[in-house]
Amino acid sequence: MQNIVGNRNSLIAICHVDTSNAAPIIATGADCLAVVSGICSAFGPAQATEKLRNEIEKLNNVIMKRYKYPSVLTIAGSDSGGGAGIQADLKTFSALGCFGTSAITAITVQNTRGVTGIQSILPEIVQGQIKVVMDDIKPSAIKIGMVHSAELVHAIAQTLRVYQQVPVVLDPVMVATSGDKLIQDETIAVLKKELFPLATIVTPNLDEAQILTGLSIQNLEDMNKAAFPILETGCRSVLVKGGHLKGIRLFDIYRHQNGQEEIFETSAINTNNTHGTGCSLSSAIAAYLAMGSNLIQAIKEAKDYVHQAIENGQDVKTGEGNGPLNHFFNPKKLQKYELE
Repeated sequence: MQNIVGNRNSLIAICHVDTSNAAPIIATGADCLAVVSGICSAFGPAQATEKLRNEIEKLNNVIMKRYKYPSVLTIAGSDSGGGAGIQADLKTFSALGCFGTSAITAITVQNTRGVTGIQSILPEIVQGQIKVVMDDIKPSAIKIGMVHSAELVHAIAQTLRVYQQVPVVLDPVMVATSGDKLIQDETIAVLKKELFPLATIVTPNLDEAQILTGLSIQNLEDMNKAAFPILETGCRSVLVKGGHLKGIRLFDIYRHQNGQEEIFETSAINTNNTHGTGCSLSSAIAAYLAMGSNLIQAIKEAKDYVHQAIENGQDVKTGEGNGPLNHFFNPKKLQKYELE
């Protein structure tokens, strides 16, 4: 029968309830049991009550299991064309089985051919987005992308200092695939001073590494040299991406503050559909970190994902310029982990 208990409707099971059927009845959705004959008519009422209680407790241990999704926060700009920025980040999180959350830093007027306008979001709104997500959903990793102004850098750094236990993947987005500039000149120094020291890893492409270091980068040796001044900013590690170099083999160089070095090699794919590659890679690294991979493993897994996403989207025409990756070439189910 249906009854009102407290301030909610509760389903109470009554009549012919005993130790043989109590657990299955609760499993159907009953909130509580009314047991009379099952106890009173038993040979030993006390023993029957104890047995009934044990059965219900065992079932509750199963029913009351709770789970969580591996969640990731992206702090980045919105791409109206859907290929990069927040849109690419959330697609990547979803494709890899993570729950994506976001704090939008700017709105861009953008398609596959280029960027024609940028409107920054108010710093206090960006701070608010980050804080409500971090305090409630508690993401296991953070990705930072486009941060257009120095005011936004200040706001983001101030907020993230409270959550320094969460790994941060910082993609210093400065130039779009189309060549359009996405950051104010005065923002670069502030970015290096305030956000880089909070980063677990910084992932510049060659253009960004040249802007950050002032060095000309033409080959693998130059990439290796560029890693050192970036590490001097205080970030824990750096991945200098060599996707813009010519050749049939592409190389990325990883360096850590502890001296660890890794070179990652992939084959080049002949396609114009590379818009959002950097966003997707940094997001994939963050996703794998959220799912428990160590940093080197996360980079390897992320690079493999992005390579396959490019490969599976290389022959698709989306717009008249640089098209997007195929983020959902092999989407994973949303992962669930049992809460402790």
